[in-house]
Amino acid sequence: MSENKKTAMSSLDLLKASGTLVVADTGDFEAIAKFQPRDATTNPSLILAAAKMPQYKSVVDAALEEAKAGATLDEQVEIAMDKLFVAFGSEILKVVEGRVSTEVDARLSFDKERQIEKALKLISMYEKAGVSKERVLIKLSSTWEGIQAARELESKHGIHCNLTLLFSFAQAVACAEAGVTLISPFVGRIMDYYKAKTGQTYGPTDDPGVLSVTKIFNYYKQHGYKTVVMGASFRNTGEVLALAGCDLLTISPSLLEELDNLKDPVPVKLNAEAAKSLEVPRLNLDEAGFRWLHNEDEMAVNKLSEGIRKFAADAVVLENIIREKLQ
Repeated sequence: MSENKKTAMSSLDLLKASGTLVVADTGDFEAIAKFQPRDATTNPSLILAAAKMPQYKSVVDAALEEAKAGATLDEQVEIAMDKLFVAFGSEILKVVEGRVSTEVDARLSFDKERQIEKALKLISMYEKAGVSKERVLIKLSSTWEGIQAARELESKHGIHCNLTLLFSFAQAVACAEAGVTLISPFVGRIMDYYKAKTGQTYGPTDDPGVLSVTKIFNYYKQHGYKTVVMGASFRNTGEVLALAGCDLLTISPSLLEELDNLKDPVPVKLNAEAAKSLEVPRLNLDEAGFRWLHNEDEMAVNKLSEGIRKFAADAVVLENIIREKLQ
């Protein structure tokens, strides 16, 4: 009987039961409510998509109204952008029991001090909206400057950070050394790069993105780092299920739907206890060591740069929409 019950569960339910916290990768809080994830994560691209949906017009209009406090149009645009991110985050927190990730502007990726300043401002705005900083993860690009901004935010301000656009082992090591709360290694974008480069089609067992996250997870658990791993940027359910047992996985609504309709078994692939028996030397990276090791990974250099440009471009599109509405 228990076996029948088990097979009747969806693959999404089994994934949740594997010890993995499921996170919704969207700004659409109606979609989030449907799948009952523990957390949710957003970025400029997702907020841009949600802001264009007619059902969220009132959220956008409220942010625009508050932005009129700015003295100049540029100030108003910046206020509206911040208000929009916090407003969507606050609404998301009404439908998830855990945390929401809110991203600092990717155009600040190489400026440690301005990233810290923006993070503190966003947290202050959340607190004014009645949201505790414990329920917010500040999302920063995994540049050296972003990682050091996170180190300071975590240690001096008690603000939890999510380091995104993570592609290299060097980035993962530096994040753990900095004591950040969580990292988001991008599975699908890693696979995209190698598929384009080699022309090869990858399955879950040889997917370069899956292998990268597995290596990072095992390294963290072997050396007892507090930083947790949240696999992100999935292209198919095979990639998701190949990382069952990972601390967290952030998944788009379309893939959550597919997993909810699947009845496939979900064996645990990543195991913290098993990882402790591995023997991988611990690395300690200063800035020069980080930059060299990251630079040696052509894929990671390419995808980090591309990712920052894409998030920055979407932020500009959103700003232009806001600018037009304010004018």
